[in-house]
Amino acid sequence: MQKYSDLSQLSVEQSVVSIGKYDALHLGHQHILKKMVETARANSLPSAVVTFDRHPNHVLKPDQIPVPVLGNDQRQEIFEELGVDLLLELEFDTQLAALPAEDFVQKYLIDALHAQKVFVGEHFRFGQGGRGDSTVISDQGLDVESISHLSIEGEKVSTTNIRLALEMGEVESAAKMLGRNHKTTGLVEKGRQLGRTLGFPTANLARDSEGMLPSDGVYAGYLHVDGEIYPAAHSVGTNDTVGEIPRLVESHAIGRDDLDLYGKLATVEYVHKVRGWKKFDSVDELVIQMNKDINTSLSLLS
Repeated sequence: MQKYSDLSQLSVEQSVVSIGKYDALHLGHQHILKKMVETARANSLPSAVVTFDRHPNHVLKPDQIPVPVLGNDQRQEIFEELGVDLLLELEFDTQLAALPAEDFVQKYLIDALHAQKVFVGEHFRFGQGGRGDSTVISDQGLDVESISHLSIEGEKVSTTNIRLALEMGEVESAAKMLGRNHKTTGLVEKGRQLGRTLGFPTANLARDSEGMLPSDGVYAGYLHVDGEIYPAAHSVGTNDTVGEIPRLVESHAIGRDDLDLYGKLATVEYVHKVRGWKKFDSVDELVIQMNKDINTSLSLLS
């Protein structure tokens, strides 16, 4: 997949396009993109996604910026897995926010990508004041298909609902809507190495890691690093039993105390919630609970 942010470097004769925020790439988003890719391949054309580098609220409502479910690198990887050929990731700034929807269609979908067909979600809006929709695209002379949202067990699949599920630690519910287990990816940094002294060495992911952290607690899942996958117990939160630190995720590869992961890119995959956050009265009590958490994690993963 080729990624662009500068139109001057883009040269496309024809394409099939989808436009959207795609801030979670959940099953509903995937449904749209799969239809786009299938149509593009059936017509021997490249498939292209037009999206934005940040949530529009960074410009439009800076006091109401939602926590991103995915980072841009994570999104790019999933776009590629879905078969997207070309990604046009636009910087969402005041200039783009003020661009009328008709001008947006002309500049990006017609002049830049020469779109032969456009796929959007039924509620997607774009352009100045959010006035752009599928009708505006059609009025500009393009063939457009608006895809209805998906529901699972009567619940709408949406980024908002996924974010709410993660805020409640319901990683299993989030996974149903995402079509995959939720993940956090980042560099492993040195912490205070307390886990190692207690017999549970952990990989501490940097605070700028991509992928929203679920609510504070312990989760069973996997640690991906260097092409290896380890069953793991993940701790999310602040360790107020032994001193206050910023909120983070640290992962213990179960049964492994020989891994040197500092400075490596690692991915924490959440599969099941083991328990919520709890403050312990002593380090000894914490160690007892950590052993229980590891045993529970292994049982859940099996």
